[in-house]
Amino acid sequence: MATGKLLIIAGIVLLVLGIIINYAPWLCNWFGKLPGDIRIEDNNKMLFIPITSMIVVSIILTIIVNLFFRR
Repeated sequence: MATGKLLIIAGIVLLVLGIIINYAPWLCNWFGKLPGDIRIEDNNKMLFIPITSMIVVSIILTIIVNLFFRR
């Protein structure tokens, strides 16, 4: 039963993220443009490592999970 609930919640979260990215792309413009994100471009190569952006996403997800799943 817990797996079913988890899949339903994950589906709803993905649906909401898809709607946000489709209809309000300016809400996600900060991702990859923070200080500390590494972008190396060459003539026909590009290396992109969003270190700071992933730290921010991790902190936000940790706060959300702790708010909803704290016992």
